Amino acid sequence: MMGGVSGWMICFAGLSGATAVLIAAATAHEPPAFLSDADLARVQTAVRYQIWHALALMATAAILSWRPDGLLVVAAIAFGVGSLLFCGGLYLLAFAGPTSVTWIVPMGGLAFVAGWLVLALQGLRIVFAGRARHFVIRSIEKSNGD
Repeated sequence: MMGGVSGWMICFAGLSGATAVLIAAATAHEPPAFLSDADLARVQTAVRYQIWHALALMATAAILSWRPDGLLVVAAIAFGVGSLLFCGGLYLLAFAGPTSVTWIVPMGGLAFVAGWLVLALQGLRIVFAGRARHFVIRSIEKSNGD
């Protein structure tokens, strides 16, 4: 099951990264005349976050294939939702101007933060699982030695 999930994560990360590169190239080489400096800054911010979170999604997929866990799926979903809402919202704001859906930008930012926090929680679970395993092994060794 986790293999299929990892495949979808990698697919989304690849498409997200490609989209970010295309948008960055289009606005860097020949920025549309209707984009203000503030709009270009929004696009650059969106591209930067989209690239970083595509890489985070790839890393999460790699970890998931090595150590299957539902928390990693939650982190990946949060990264994907964050990319769609935060980056998509900034693109929408830059290319279409303020709309009634610009509230999605901070929601996407919260999704990014949630993804990173869930990833941190998974790391803590790995650390404490290792310590617990070490404690049990030491306890067994001591009891066998008595």
